[in-house]
Amino acid sequence: MTANSPTPVACLLGPTASGKTAAALAFASRRPVEIISVDSALVYRGMDIGTAKPNAAELAAVPHHLIDIVDPLDAYSAADFRADTLRLVADITARGRTPLLVGGTMLYYRALTQGLNDLPSADAEVRASLDSDAARDGWPALHARLAQVDPVTAARLAPNDSQRVQRALEVFMLTGHTMSALLAAPARIDDAARDWRFVPVALEPSDRSVLHARIERRFDAMLRDGFLAEVEGLRARGDLHLGLPSMRCVGYRQAWEYLDGACDYPTMRDKGVFATRQLCKRQLTWLRGMERTVVDCCAADATERAVRAVESVLRTPET
Repeated sequence: MTANSPTPVACLLGPTASGKTAAALAFASRRPVEIISVDSALVYRGMDIGTAKPNAAELAAVPHHLIDIVDPLDAYSAADFRADTLRLVADITARGRTPLLVGGTMLYYRALTQGLNDLPSADAEVRASLDSDAARDGWPALHARLAQVDPVTAARLAPNDSQRVQRALEVFMLTGHTMSALLAAPARIDDAARDWRFVPVALEPSDRSVLHARIERRFDAMLRDGFLAEVEGLRARGDLHLGLPSMRCVGYRQAWEYLDGACDYPTMRDKGVFATRQLCKRQLTWLRGMERTVVDCCAADATERAVRAVESVLRTPET
């Protein structure tokens, strides 16, 4: 590379249960690495089992960043992630170590690599008003309201996708502009991002049914490991509710509703598995829309293949 060319930073991406953590730890065993989490659920303290957070031994073996950094009552945005990650990449590199981005929150990755659109920050008063409307009329009614003002965004959202329907309505109420129009506008790229070239290596399944089976086994393991007790503890705080981004994380909403008595245990379990599979589908859709190196996460040697792909990123100069 020339003195002025951006430094490559490997990004190990993939859907849930694709083996990202194993590959990241295997790579970290070969060189001085610090891992930066690209996961909107891992930022929350006290949410360990349901997020498949790295365990204590894994966190101790390799320095990890952007894990356990906010309370579930608080918000953490893509803009926060972008600012924190650019700072961390610079700091880690200055220490003579290798930053490795690992995760599957593709909105975070998009904000990091493509810049930020002029979307407003969350507004508690507006969200409370929308939650009240949804409690009275239901989220499909709010989806219909969104379709009247922003049919493009409404067309890509399910009527019961409360988090995204609320956000799209919130954006329109705060700015007078639709989310689809704001997202279509050129994003802002700051100078700090120009020092780095983020290169994605994606763990993706050649057979999606293999990943679906992994998801099912992992959700069952979470339930055996005390996931419901974890959610009970969060509920017992008294200040958390299903309107918060933290409690909308996959699995947590379904467990909360079960503890509310809204469904029985088998239904909660099936809804949790289904929601995780839907998350996987969305993650793969994001990934397939970008240029990336693909590693088959179903292969017996997927971890070693991923490690080699990450190593090649760091060896390859910009062309």
